[in-house]
Amino acid sequence: MESWLFLVAILIVALLAKNQSLVIATAVVLIVKIFPISNKVLPVIQAKGINWGVTVISVAILVPIATGQIGIKDLINAFKTPAGFIAVGCGVLVAVLSAKGVGLLAASPEMTVALIFGTIMGVVFLKGIAAGPVIAAGITYTILTVFNLVPIH
Repeated sequence: MESWLFLVAILIVALLAKNQSLVIATAVVLIVKIFPISNKVLPVIQAKGINWGVTVISVAILVPIATGQIGIKDLINAFKTPAGFIAVGCGVLVAVLSAKGVGLLAASPEMTVALIFGTIMGVVFLKGIAAGPVIAAGITYTILTVFNLVPIH
């Protein structure tokens, strides 16, 4: 019962904040939860959902290449400016942090609750986008490592 109340509360906050992505995500989870097979479907979504999401985002990012809006010339030009180098570096950093974040979430599943709560707060109150829980986990991992606080399981 607690999970239903929690999800409905998230749905209400998302509706009040007019955050369509969070409304849809919460509604999908609530709808799946209604069905008896949800005990088999929800763990699959939990295990594979981030990979599915990354795949969808990757497809969206590759479309400008497919349509010819971005070409090799643009990649070469990116290396001609400090902003381009910074963008490449940040891309590498985010990829590494995401990998560390996935490891942290696997080792400390309780971190998921805090990261999700933080993500919801950022989405609802700061008009952010819920694309960063894995990156947030990576940043959390880095901070915990720097302060020698990484939970060991």
